[in-house]
Amino acid sequence: MLKLFDLSLRLNGFPLGKAKTELEKTMKLSEKGYAFFLESKKHEIFDFHLNNNPYYKNLIGDKKIERWEDIPVMKKIHFQQPLPQRLSKGYNKRNVYINKTSGSSGDPFVFAKDKFCHALIWANIMRRFKWYSIDFNHSLQARFYGMPLDFIANKKLRIKDFLSRRYRFNIFDFSDQAMGRMLQKFQNTKFDYINGYTNSIVLLAKFLKKKQLFLSDICPSLKVCIVTSEMLFDEDKQLLRERFNIPIINEYGSAELDIIALESPDGVWRVNSETLFVEILDDNDQVLPYGHEGRIVVTSLYNKAHPMIRYEVGDIGILDEKSTLQHPILKQLIGRTNDVAVLPSGKKSPGMTFYSITKKLFDDQGNVKEFVILQTQTDTFQIDYVSDKELSETEIQQIKKVLDQFLESGLKYHFNRKTAIDRGKSGKLKQFRSLVPAS
Repeated sequence: MLKLFDLSLRLNGFPLGKAKTELEKTMKLSEKGYAFFLESKKHEIFDFHLNNNPYYKNLIGDKKIERWEDIPVMKKIHFQQPLPQRLSKGYNKRNVYINKTSGSSGDPFVFAKDKFCHALIWANIMRRFKWYSIDFNHSLQARFYGMPLDFIANKKLRIKDFLSRRYRFNIFDFSDQAMGRMLQKFQNTKFDYINGYTNSIVLLAKFLKKKQLFLSDICPSLKVCIVTSEMLFDEDKQLLRERFNIPIINEYGSAELDIIALESPDGVWRVNSETLFVEILDDNDQVLPYGHEGRIVVTSLYNKAHPMIRYEVGDIGILDEKSTLQHPILKQLIGRTNDVAVLPSGKKSPGMTFYSITKKLFDDQGNVKEFVILQTQTDTFQIDYVSDKELSETEIQQIKKVLDQFLESGLKYHFNRKTAIDRGKSGKLKQFRSLVPAS
C-alpha cells in the first residue's frame, strides 16, 4: 500500500529518511553515551544561534555565559515581533516550516522549524505512536482538533487530513444532533484511533453515557484514544475508559516544540529526550531536582531556523524521582503558570485546583456538561456553564459553601447558564482565566 503520509512529508521537502536514521542512532546510545550526546547537542544549538541569529544574540546581550544554567530563559513574550526578524541566517519563510500557537496561553505567536527538525519530530511521533500499533500511513484517525472556518483554508486542511489518514470532526458544535452525527460517522467508518482535545472527547463520552451507549460497540475497530492539550482529570479518564472501552493515553505537547511527553504502555509519561531537553525551574530560574514542582522549561535540540532554548512553555510540572537524563519521566502536570486566582486575603490558589474543586461539585449533581471560570475581580468569579437544566438556588448555595471552605469566605460567584461555551478560534477550552494580576 502507498505510504501517503511519508510521501506527503517528502514531497514538501522534509527529509524523513535522514531523520529516521538520526533518531535510530540516538535510540541506540547507552546512558553514558546519551549524556555526552545531550551535552554536545545543548551547546551546539546554543552556539549556533548565538553566532547565526542576531535576534537571539541581542537577547543574550552582554550576559556572561559560563554554564548552561546561565543562559536566560525565553518566554512567549519574546516572540511578539515579526517572524523574519527571529529567523537564523540562511533561513526564510520559503525554506522553513511555519505555524502559529493557538493563543490559549494569552501570548500567541508565529514560529518556524527548519525542515530537518520538523522531519525528525514526525519520525519520533511515529515511533512513539507505534507503541499502540498506530501506523500513520495506514491507521485511520478520528481527529478532534480545531479547524479554520474560512472556505479555502478549510479545504486545504481537509486535503492535508486526507493525505495524513485523518477525519476531522467539528468541535465547535456539541449539540445532541451534532453528536448523533458523530456517532453515525463512527458507525460507518473503521477508525483505528482517536486523537484530539481532551474536553471535546470527554463531551462525546458524556453523550454516550447519557444514551447508555459504548463506542467500542459502535466502532469495534478502535484501538486507542490519545488525548492532548487540556488537563485530563482522573474521573474523566475513568469515564472515557468506561464508555470507549479502549486504552486512554495522555499526551503532553507544544506546537512550537514537539510532543513533550507521552504516556507509555506501562502507564508513565515518557518525556521526549530524543529531540528535547526538559528542565524544571523555580521562580528564580534555578534548576530543581527530580521530584520538585516548578516551571517547565524546554530546549529544542535540533531547531536551527528559530531559537527555542530554555523556553518556558507556561506549565507547572514535576519530573519523577526515578528519572535519568536519557529516560526522564513526567510525574505530574499541574497546570498553567498564569492560571492563578489571587484572593482578597492575598492567598493564591492555582486555577486548575480551583477548577477541579468546582468540577467535582458539578459532577456530583450530574447536570452540568461543561463550564469555564473567569475571575473578574479579586473577590468575584463568573462561572459559565452548559447544562440540561438550570442550577437551582439550593445547588448554587451548596457549591458556594464548599468553595468558601476550600478558598475563603466572602467571595462572590455569578452563575450563567449558556447553550454553548465559546472555544475561540483554536477550538481549545480555556478552563480557568483570571483578569486579576498575580503580582
